[in-house]
Amino acid sequence: MHSPSYRRRQVIAYLLGGQYANGGWPQKFPAPRGYERYITFNDNAMVGVLSLLRDVARGDPEFAWVPADLRAQCGQAELRGRACILRCLIQRDGRPTVWCAQHDEVTLRPRGARSYELPSFSGGESVGVVRYLMQIEQPDAAVVRAVEGAVAWFERYQLRGLRLQRVADPAQPKGYDLVVVNDPAAPALWARFYDLHTNEPIFCSRDGKPRRTLAEISYERRTGYSWLGPYARQLLEEEYPAWKRRLGQE
Repeated sequence: MHSPSYRRRQVIAYLLGGQYANGGWPQKFPAPRGYERYITFNDNAMVGVLSLLRDVARGDPEFAWVPADLRAQCGQAELRGRACILRCLIQRDGRPTVWCAQHDEVTLRPRGARSYELPSFSGGESVGVVRYLMQIEQPDAAVVRAVEGAVAWFERYQLRGLRLQRVADPAQPKGYDLVVVNDPAAPALWARFYDLHTNEPIFCSRDGKPRRTLAEISYERRTGYSWLGPYARQLLEEEYPAWKRRLGQE
């Protein structure tokens, strides 16, 4: 029977073995199929792996058991992953914006996943990517540009005057519905997905057709997925200003 340290090393080796040559990770490996092969930011998959490898590489106490050569490999993998993130960053009119939830593993272009997850600007997953980039201790100009560009995008496309409300509805299968109501005092919301051409929020049922409002999609998808949320609120109000202060820019 193998020792616990051996098994832990095998886990790290497994993660390293799943990395593409361009630095990205698929949703599943080995032998991913369909959208599983795309570089995946969805559910913080990519940044979760990179954060772990970063902690291993810098020798955090809980990873003291990792040998030096394996820590070095983790550090190299993290740098490749970081470069991949910057290459996936969607550019519009020469300016950085945010990321899609998935990117093609070859072309790095935005890709869809499940039928209701269309190629788009991600107002949800992109927050986790920005947080990861802001944790880099000595960010270079490319990282700073990516963070600044994403923050500007979040500022521009926040949704004001709207509130997502759960209302009782005995006629519905779950006994409630989700509706968007006007509320001038409501804090900012962001859509999970935005159209790549118009920057308008998009919502989608399992038919794969984008709609403009939450009310237009099926009840099953409306109440079974996170379409709107305060995704970037803490990032803009607290984390980004703290990052600027750390860099001595305020």
